Amino acid sequence: MSNVQVTAPAGTVRIRDVQAEKIGGSYAMSNGWHLRVRTGSRHINATIDNAQPLRLLAVAPYKFASPDGNVAMEFNRGSEGDDMVMSYKPDTRLAQVVVIGSAPLAQR
Repeated sequence: MSNVQVTAPAGTVRIRDVQAEKIGGSYAMSNGWHLRVRTGSRHINATIDNAQPLRLLAVAPYKFASPDGNVAMEFNRGSEGDDMVMSYKPDTRLAQVVVIGSAPLAQR
């Protein structure tokens, strides 16, 4: 007898106005990248340098993930709540995750 496990996709949560104000803006990443974050009602658009924006879904307050699970961002970190952490899989064929921290340049 075979077993099959089915996992439902993570549901999204609504981003409250106070959360959007806290996370939207520009961040200087520890690896030299520049991140710009624009918020929607259930997602953020994250643009790194001049790359195409990534749409990340809100999966918990201040936590966002790409639909494929390869990119995740968590905001409202640090003693002042103005830091964020991003993790991503540089190659989906490898079991590797890169984690990058940040300090904000400017936030609205």
